[in-house]
This record gives sequence, C-alpha cells and structure tokens, in this order.
Amino acid sequence: MLARGVLICTRSLDLVAILWHDSGQPLTPISLVFRICKTIELESGHLLSKHPGNCHFPHGHTRSVELVFCAQETDANDMVLDFKAIKEMMSEFLSSFDHALCMNTHDANYETFSNIYGDRIIPFEGQDPTSERMAQRVYLYAKDALVRASAGELTYPVRSCVELDRVRVWETSSSWAEYSE
Repeated sequence: MLARGVLICTRSLDLVAILWHDSGQPLTPISLVFRICKTIELESGHLLSKHPGNCHFPHGHTRSVELVFCAQETDANDMVLDFKAIKEMMSEFLSSFDHALCMNTHDANYETFSNIYGDRIIPFEGQDPTSERMAQRVYLYAKDALVRASAGELTYPVRSCVELDRVRVWETSSSWAEYSE
C-alpha cells in the first residue's frame, strides 16, 4: 500500500487533501480543510516592563494581525466566510489598539500613563504586552466574535461550522507570534 500526499494552494485558500492509493483503487480524500486568512494592519505601541533591554521603554510597531479561519466545506457562495464578515467582527476591537500603548498593569508607570492618556492605554493585567500575549488576546476576542457572528448578529452570514484556526501577530517584517487552541 502506498500513501501519497497532495497540497494544492491558491491565493485565497489552502486546500489540504491526504489521499490513499490502495492497489489500483481510486484516490480517496481522507481530510479536506479550507482555510482563509484576513490580514489587518495597525500602528500600536507597547513597553515590556520585564524586558532587560531597550524594549522596556515605550516604542511602537506597524503590526500585521492575521486571522485564519477554516471549514470542511465552503458555503453556497464557495467561501469559508466572506472577508467582510471578518472585518465586521474585528474592526472595532482592533481599532482600539491603533495608536494606543499596551502596558502591563503592574508597571510602575501604568497609573500615570493611564491617567494622562485614558483609553489610549490598553491594560494587560499582570502581563507584559508581548506579541504572544497580543496574539492570545486577539484570538480570544475573535473566538467570541465568531460565536456571535454565527448566531446571526452580522450583516454577512457566518456558518456555525466555521472555526478560528489561529491568530498571528507580526511585530516586524521578520518576527511574529501565533496563538491557537
């Protein structure tokens, strides 16, 4: 018995099929998964209180946030879900990070920054706002937003079979952190 794997990629989705070839029998799909990714860019800052180097000073990044969703089948429009649905689910939440400073609530200057800049300071309760923690926060929000969206709370329909696969936060063009469950 021979096992063969096939990977078919297009710009808008990944279709992964694992196929068997069993003594002349036709190739049969074992697993099909469609994935889509929406990338949203934002300008945000942070300071890492626990960092031993320059990152403990306030600094900013042009971040790219990738949200990857998947489903076993496409919908009637041949989509996992409409990219506009992702934007509708996430834009207000991610906009709150735009030109804001993320801070550990245990940082000695947190209260001062919070009093001066108000809602432009994004609190990370007892944690440094690393890219790893940002990816986790975005993932958890997106997971809840997906539940609300599949309950019909959006303009664009989202099927209940759609799952959030992972969130990746790019801190620079060569460095990212990813979170999934």
